[in-house]
Amino acid sequence: MRITVRLAVRDWDYLTPLALGDVTSERLDLKIDRVGTLVSNLGTDPQYDAAEISFSRYAGGRAKGDADVLGIPNFVMRGFRHRCIVTAKDSPITRLEQLAGKKIGVTGWRDSGNTWTRTALAHAGVGIEDAFWFAGRLTEAHPIVDRLDGFGRPGRIEAAPGERPMMELLETGELDAVFTPFMPDSFFGANSKFRHVLPDFRAEELAYFRDVGYVPGMHLLGLKASFAAEHPWLAQELSDLLDESQRVWLNKRRKYADTTPWIIEELGRVARDLPAVWNESGFAANEHMIADFAEQLHLQGLTPMLLTPTDLFPHEMGASSKSGRVGVPA
Repeated sequence: MRITVRLAVRDWDYLTPLALGDVTSERLDLKIDRVGTLVSNLGTDPQYDAAEISFSRYAGGRAKGDADVLGIPNFVMRGFRHRCIVTAKDSPITRLEQLAGKKIGVTGWRDSGNTWTRTALAHAGVGIEDAFWFAGRLTEAHPIVDRLDGFGRPGRIEAAPGERPMMELLETGELDAVFTPFMPDSFFGANSKFRHVLPDFRAEELAYFRDVGYVPGMHLLGLKASFAAEHPWLAQELSDLLDESQRVWLNKRRKYADTTPWIIEELGRVARDLPAVWNESGFAANEHMIADFAEQLHLQGLTPMLLTPTDLFPHEMGASSKSGRVGVPA
């Protein structure tokens, strides 16, 4: 019997084959909602059975003993974070080491992406205690909300002065750098007043990959634990669907590579510089990355204890069910 799964995810283009029905399952009717903001609490949300969830917040829940969400080690959002550190165009800062002693803005203290960005900074020798941190809204268009989430420390980690937009503070020199997962509109264009801190962030990210062996994961697939318990095969089936959608998308993107003038070059460079399994799902493929993230959550004070990968994913899955049920219609 087919079951219906209501899934909330951001509008990732690699999910297009799944959303359009090019990738299907014999066992699932998947209802996809594209959301701009992640579901705040999947375990209690009445609308969804599964969702893209924050790795950091999922780990925080596990640390408190919450077990209403089953995390699936399929990382819906991955990315290097060196590119997420921006500064004023006329800033003299061109290396991460130069951020020691500086004032740095973050869009949310416990966000998974910002946790990984602080990890990249620590990899360069600059820890939390080596800088001054301010959490706030990126631009005037973003809402004023609590972005410290209980992790503020006077004199070290504070709210942005007057809740002013951080790009404004960066432009006036009141901040030296800002961590942001998504660039504001003002970042793009030849006359932008802002730039990446690292002139060649791609080279720095590739060097980081060669050191650590993975592309960091920020968001993962989550299932209501009660729903997953009713259907023990569901977690792997859903993970396989996402993997197949990504495979189909990549093949099509390589063929229809005229969406931007140079995307064909980027696709080629990724294929040459990274192993084909750089975004592979499953516990075994990601255990090292999961362990490093858990360690950073503890070192950065976001979890009271050091979690292990099996603490985070007690129902360990293999990389693929190999069921043959997921596929592309003829």
